Amino acid sequence: MKYNKRSPLSSRIRKYNFRMYDIRLLIYVIALSIIGVLVIGSAADGFITKQIVGLIGSSIIMVIISLLDYNYIAKISWVLYSINILMLVAVRLVGYNVNGAKRWFRLGSMGTFQPSELCKALLVVIFAYIISEQKNRLDRFSTLIRIFFLYAIPMFLVMIEPDLSTTLVLLFLFAVLIFAGGLSFRVIGIIMAVGIPLGAFIIWYVQQPFQILLRGYQLNRIMSFLHPSKFLLTTGNQQYNSIMAIGSGMLTGKGLNNNTFTSVKGGNFISEPQTDFIFAVVGEELGFLGCCLVIGLLLLIVIECLKIAANARDIRGRMIAAGTAGIISFQSFVNIGVATGLIPNTGLPLPFVSYGLSSLLSNFICIGLVLNVGLQRNRR
Repeated sequence: MKYNKRSPLSSRIRKYNFRMYDIRLLIYVIALSIIGVLVIGSAADGFITKQIVGLIGSSIIMVIISLLDYNYIAKISWVLYSINILMLVAVRLVGYNVNGAKRWFRLGSMGTFQPSELCKALLVVIFAYIISEQKNRLDRFSTLIRIFFLYAIPMFLVMIEPDLSTTLVLLFLFAVLIFAGGLSFRVIGIIMAVGIPLGAFIIWYVQQPFQILLRGYQLNRIMSFLHPSKFLLTTGNQQYNSIMAIGSGMLTGKGLNNNTFTSVKGGNFISEPQTDFIFAVVGEELGFLGCCLVIGLLLLIVIECLKIAANARDIRGRMIAAGTAGIISFQSFVNIGVATGLIPNTGLPLPFVSYGLSSLLSNFICIGLVLNVGLQRNRR
């Protein structure tokens, strides 16, 4: 009997049909990330080098993860869940405090690391495993309550950082995972019958002077959206300037690295334009056509993820791909909606475009998982 020197990983990789590797998705992601690097360099000084390093490192990690069977990764979900909880607890205890929020670890010259961003990628694979293990009992409310309780623990830890915007992303992700996991329309109808009136009540309640759900700055952002004329010179100023910047770009934009006094960068009209308001820079410097290009690439990435979800070999792969599509679509809608004044101001990065190494890493991990799901879509 001959000794097999091949590792289980190398044996597994040899079984892949690499003609199934989704090159289109890879091209869309890299193209959008390159646009992001160019716009970040134009938006503010001192960030482009770190973003390039982060892009290279995240791309390598993405390729490695795309070659690892997502089912093997899912089998260590409880280990990943424990690591996720420990990171979220640790950042509350020893994290870097900015304006009363503890969301980051200091990493010296490398910058900061935000566990709540990595949490998104981890929860996709963790709960794809947990929900798939309960797929035959998913319509039971006792099962849904147990699953939601496990999900609510990391979500609560993110919320108290405080990070309401990421909490909303996680809540939306849970809804996508449960739906992709096979929750019946009967149960969905019951949840909506309860959830819609509850949501309407919460919207009314947070506008009352006695509300305790939102912090002062969070409430001001909502009120400035509902009554923009009253807050134009205070909390509504950022969004107003963002809309003006996007409109000033007209069809083709003012060009990258525009630094006139009337520009976002030269006039300092928007704080941190390389992150939450990066779309304002896209509109100003690349114009309407640049905005369409960015939105188009984001849409193509989401469509490609959904196509992979539809053709996945199992329910677990379907949830991973659908969950990734959910994260990218929700964050894109919110970020662009904030920049264009369609929704209240909240701090969410534009996937693959905004500056932020934690966000970039999380998104590339998700894409790596989706690529592996696609790589195995014809295997049974």
